[in-house]
Amino acid sequence: MDQNKIVLIGAGLSGPLMGIYLSQHGFNVDIYEKRSDMRLNDISAGRSINLALSIRGIRALKEIGIYSEIKTLIMPMNGRMIHDLSGETSLQPYGQKTNEVIYSISRAELNKQLMSKAEETGKIRIFFDHDLIEADLNNKFLLFNNQNKISFNTVIGCDGSSSVLRDEIISNTSAKYLKKPLGHGYKELTIPSFSNKFKIDPRALHIWPRGNFMLIALPNMDKSFTCTLFMPLKGETSFETIKNNNEVTNLFKTYFPDVLELIPTLHFDFLNNPTGELASIYLNPWHFDDRALLIGDAAHAIVPFFGQGMNASFQDCTVLNKLINTEKYDWGRIFSRFSKEHVKNGHAIADMAIENYEEMRDSVNKIKFKAQRKLEFALEKQFPNKFIPRYSMVSFSEKPYSEVYNKGEKQYKLLNKLLEIDPSGSSIDKNIVNKFIK
Repeated sequence: MDQNKIVLIGAGLSGPLMGIYLSQHGFNVDIYEKRSDMRLNDISAGRSINLALSIRGIRALKEIGIYSEIKTLIMPMNGRMIHDLSGETSLQPYGQKTNEVIYSISRAELNKQLMSKAEETGKIRIFFDHDLIEADLNNKFLLFNNQNKISFNTVIGCDGSSSVLRDEIISNTSAKYLKKPLGHGYKELTIPSFSNKFKIDPRALHIWPRGNFMLIALPNMDKSFTCTLFMPLKGETSFETIKNNNEVTNLFKTYFPDVLELIPTLHFDFLNNPTGELASIYLNPWHFDDRALLIGDAAHAIVPFFGQGMNASFQDCTVLNKLINTEKYDWGRIFSRFSKEHVKNGHAIADMAIENYEEMRDSVNKIKFKAQRKLEFALEKQFPNKFIPRYSMVSFSEKPYSEVYNKGEKQYKLLNKLLEIDPSGSSIDKNIVNKFIK
C-alpha cells in the first residue's frame, strides 16, 4: 500500500476541501463519490439548497487558495427580513459592524469549484459512481457497489449524515451515538427573477415565521431566490396534510399570502420536489485508531438553522490541518486529539442550531426577542471587549462553538435579569452587568 496516499469518502463540500489541504502536505489523495459528476449532470430539483457562508468557512477557502474565485459567487445578506402575516416587513441586522454579514452561495456551484480546484493540484483523483457498501477497518479495505475493492492505510469519511464509514466505526468501537430526529422536514421552492430583477430585497435572508413552521428565502446570482419551507412532518399543519393543489393554495393563502404571486410554479414544485427530513447526529469519538476519521456531517450532522453546517464542516478541515502540522503526520495522535478537542464543538453547534430554529420560526416576531436584541447591541457598544452577542460569536468569530455555547448561556441569564428590570431593553443596570462580567 502507498504510505503517502490518503483515501477520502465523499466528494461533497468537505471532501475536496480536505483533499486540497492534504495535497499541500504532499499527500496523494483518492476521493470516492457515490454520485455521478455534477459538473456533467444536472442536480435533481429540490436538492440544491443555498448555503450561508461566514467567517469559519471563509477561513478554510482562503487557506486552500480558492476564496478569490468563490468571492464572485457570493451574495451578502445584512440581516433577517421578517415578513409578518399582514405582509409588513422589518429588517433585523445580524450585527452592528459593516463587516458583520453572512453570504448566500449555491451549494452546487461551490461544490463544482472545489472539485475542479482539487483535481488541478495533480495530486487528487475523484472516482465517481462509487458507493461505499462495506469498510473493514481491521483488514483495511473498502468495498464499493461496483465490486471495486481497495486497500487503505488512512481513510477519512466525508460521506455525509448517512455515512457508511461512521456505521463501521460505531460497530468496531464503544462510540456513543445518537441520532435525534427533529420531527420537521423541508421542501425547496423558487422565487424566479422578474425582467432580470429581484422580486424582493436581495440584501437579506427573508423569513416568514409562523410559530411551528416557517419559510425562508436566500438570494441567488441569477436574481432568483431559493426558498425552503420548514414544517412538521406530521400533524394538523404539516407535510403529511398537504397533498393536492387546493391544500397547497390554502396553506399559502392562510400563512404566506404575499408569497403566492412570487412563485408561479408553486403547486408543481410543492407536489413534485422531495421532502427532506431533519435530524442531529451526536457521536463520540469521531475516529478509529490511526486508521479512520469522520469529519463534517458524517461526524456531526446538524439542522440548518444557524447557517453553520458547511462552516462547521470547513472548520473541521482547518482544525485537522493544524493538527497535521502540530503532530508531524502521526495519525494516531492527530485523530485522537481531533476527537478529544473538537467533538464538544460539534455537539455545541448541534444544540445551538436546534435552539435557533425555535427563534427563527417563532421568537423573532415577539416583543421580548426584539427587546433582547436591542439590549445585546447596547451591551456590545458599552462593553465592546467583554460582551459579544452569541449570534455574533457563532457567525463572525472563530471561537470554538463549545466556548460560545457556554458564554451564551451566561449571557441569557444576564439579559433576563436586565429585562426583568426594564422589559423594553432600553436601560442597563451597570452594577448588574459588571457583576456578571466579573
